[in-house]
Amino acid sequence: MRQTHFATAAIMLSMASVSACQTMPAALAPSDEAAILAMLERQDVAWSAGDVEGFMDGYWQSPELRFASGGTVMRGYEATLQRYRTTYSTPELMGTLDTSEVEIVPMSRDSAVVHGRWELTRAGETLGGLYTLVMRRIDGEWKIISDTTTSAD
Repeated sequence: MRQTHFATAAIMLSMASVSACQTMPAALAPSDEAAILAMLERQDVAWSAGDVEGFMDGYWQSPELRFASGGTVMRGYEATLQRYRTTYSTPELMGTLDTSEVEIVPMSRDSAVVHGRWELTRAGETLGGLYTLVMRRIDGEWKIISDTTTSAD
């Protein structure tokens, strides 16, 4: 009888350990965090140079890309690119982009949520807000698969 209770307790402890491991996200390797930060920096540089296509290089080129801003959700890389081209049609309208307060939350070895603050400076005005990006490693590169950007206004 004692062995049965001991075996049952051992099985229950083992199941609890497996369950706990399944709910804990895997930590990203330092090189993955560095790759995500470098991609965000490349986006800032491209934006500030008036290069919408270079900025969009950080996004997943898929019809399943999700972009939400201003109470609107749009789907697809091409639709998101067109939105940026229309809304920010000149380098002057694009201004200078600076992202800060970046927080990377790993979800698995190949996915993460990135929170941060954005600030856009252009012709006598400064706009800003927050963003939340869902990122996934696709073909060895970290790409944004979902972007929710809010304005502080």
